[in-house]
Amino acid sequence: MTSPVTLRAPVLLDGSCVARHVTVSPHMCGGSSSIFAQLGDWTWETVAATCETNVYDAHTVDGLPAYLSFYYFHVRGNAEVHPHGLTFGDELTVTSRAFDFGGESVLTLHRLSKADAALDVLDPVEFYERPRADSLYVQNFNRWISRGRPDSNEALVQSSPPDFRHDHLPVLPERYSPRGIASRARKNGSFHPDGIAGYVAGEEFTTEYDLDVVHDFNGVGLLYFASYFSIIDTALLRLWRELGRTDREFLARRILDHKLGYFGNADFGARLTISVRLWHNSDAPGDEMADIAVREARSGRLLAVCVMHLLRERA
Repeated sequence: MTSPVTLRAPVLLDGSCVARHVTVSPHMCGGSSSIFAQLGDWTWETVAATCETNVYDAHTVDGLPAYLSFYYFHVRGNAEVHPHGLTFGDELTVTSRAFDFGGESVLTLHRLSKADAALDVLDPVEFYERPRADSLYVQNFNRWISRGRPDSNEALVQSSPPDFRHDHLPVLPERYSPRGIASRARKNGSFHPDGIAGYVAGEEFTTEYDLDVVHDFNGVGLLYFASYFSIIDTALLRLWRELGRTDREFLARRILDHKLGYFGNADFGARLTISVRLWHNSDAPGDEMADIAVREARSGRLLAVCVMHLLRERA
């Protein structure tokens, strides 16, 4: 039985920033989506602490359950520090800062550094322009939603709890806003609809995935945000094997950059169609980009778009 992540008491550095010391446990590392699930939990914890809102039991003005859903997830790493590179016993300092995006949304930045890192307020310039070589960075853009119909995950509507405090949070400079990036990906079904400079496209690979009611849904019956990561990785692994690559190579891949846009949810029993295209850097063998779109098979409705920049480690 795996133990939960060890958290020493989070510290509020100011009205928008939280720091915590963390020991990496089996719960949050390895080749699965566990690290992304943990990052999402830290986002909710940060918003709860800085906005004085119970994000775990929030309700709309009409008394309906409101959920702080994930709309855009961006992870920035490097060859030495990447999301699947964490292991048992690593000691980290995690600094998280929330930013004001109005009453319906909130943006959170995280920095994962070595445990002896200074407890300083996270400046957005660091994430977007001057990342530290020894740190992993994460951006989460979340929207408050509720169900439009109690029996469906398809008709989700924006709706925030009336006690959501956000006016005191700093405002992210417009040049860093993810709104345009996410909306273009949603419109085009890709973060790179016109190709990727310096990379050559491989053939598109398509596979299907049946949602698993045991593994893919959260406690309120919505398709869990971290399941999107594992579903996407399942499709990528199938292509990986199709290309004759080994599972050991797959687990050894290094994720340098990972963008994921969440544009829909799905009901129990839904079948998904996932398209994957690998782009190869002809000047740097092993340097690849994976362009991925997830749709509901029955309706063709777009659920998610992903792009991963990865380094392939040859076994």
